[in-house]
Amino acid sequence: MSQEPELVARRERPSPYSARPEPSNLADILERVLDKGIIIAGDIRVNLLDIELLTVKIRLLIVSVDKAAEMGIDWWKNDPMLSTSAQEVAEENRRLRERIEELESGAGESGDE
Repeated sequence: MSQEPELVARRERPSPYSARPEPSNLADILERVLDKGIIIAGDIRVNLLDIELLTVKIRLLIVSVDKAAEMGIDWWKNDPMLSTSAQEVAEENRRLRERIEELESGAGESGDE
């Protein structure tokens, strides 16, 4: 019985490492990354005798949609490949351009006479 109070006392003392929350699985890690965001940036340059032959700039942003919108990044809303409303706008723009070309070509012919 003399050992039992020692064990209880050890359990009650917080470990300096236990105060830090550690992710328990992949879902927790992914949730943290998407909530906070992560940016990876890098440049690759290929030079030959001080002549730049190739430059590749890599910028990667991993973040949730909500966090991206909060940061002002919302390109997917206007991308015709990702949004039906953007597809409708793109189609309407195409029809309007065709109509403008028709009107301009008709006005040009009648203006020459």
